[in-house]
Amino acid sequence: METKAVILNAPGALALDQVGVTAPKAADLVVAIQHSGISTGTEKLFWTGEMPPFPGMGYPLIPGYEAAGEVVEAGPESGFRVGEHVFVPGASCYEGAHGLFGAAAQTIVTDASRATRIDRTLGAAGALLALAATARHAMAGPGKAVPDLIVGHGVLGRLLARLTIAAGAPAPTVWEIDETRMAGADGYQVIKPEADTRRDYNSVYDASGRGDLLNDLVGRIAKGGEIVLAGFYTEPLQFAFPPAFMKEARFRISAEWAPDDMVATKALVEAGTLELADLITHQQPAKAAAEAYKTAFTDPACLKMILDWGTA
Repeated sequence: METKAVILNAPGALALDQVGVTAPKAADLVVAIQHSGISTGTEKLFWTGEMPPFPGMGYPLIPGYEAAGEVVEAGPESGFRVGEHVFVPGASCYEGAHGLFGAAAQTIVTDASRATRIDRTLGAAGALLALAATARHAMAGPGKAVPDLIVGHGVLGRLLARLTIAAGAPAPTVWEIDETRMAGADGYQVIKPEADTRRDYNSVYDASGRGDLLNDLVGRIAKGGEIVLAGFYTEPLQFAFPPAFMKEARFRISAEWAPDDMVATKALVEAGTLELADLITHQQPAKAAAEAYKTAFTDPACLKMILDWGTA
């Protein structure tokens, strides 16, 4: 079996091409992908060649960890039925290409345990569930506090703010330096850092991926305050110790979502408590993948780019 897929052969060398797909097993699903999202975090690092050594990485690779589509074949041990709509966080089913992420393809084979049933009426927004679950993972669970300051008003920052409000917590302040991204707040305030005089934040979430902000963020927390690193950082992180010592600062790193995060996030979306569709600012047919990825990675006005595989 073969499929059309986005293949990154080297940094900056991306195209839509055919690739072999492994045969499905008894517990597998074959999914016809309808929409896949482009991550401006980890995927951009592969595109630019800045990704630090990572288990399973290498070129050529098929990017993407956000995909939604329809089950077209369900193994007898899968527990799914043909026709069900699912979210899939990528796949490693390809011959001759790394599937470290592997969602940007027209047809994928995946173990059914990795798929999540979703309402097909979500449409393209169904592909954003992983990012929303990642935001939820940063905030929810024992020993975690919701943010009162969020750095960055991209998709992750907006999701953190929306989830904070959905949890019934006080509205957070959000920092943003790009004028094109300051709009779109609902129930919270977006300001530039220099306009903020506050120095007693209890929990600061960095969704910008900028490690050079740590010293500034330390100066913004209350004594015993927390800084949550919710982005992805390519360079070693460092900060001046004396100010952090005086503040008794705490640092926490948030990783990817867990299954319970997906369950909780899906429930919020289906109940209408968490909106995803308006986070999609750009859509392109899969045949224009090279152009779509470039736009996603270079245009600040592009919050979320979705590839439409319906015409591939």
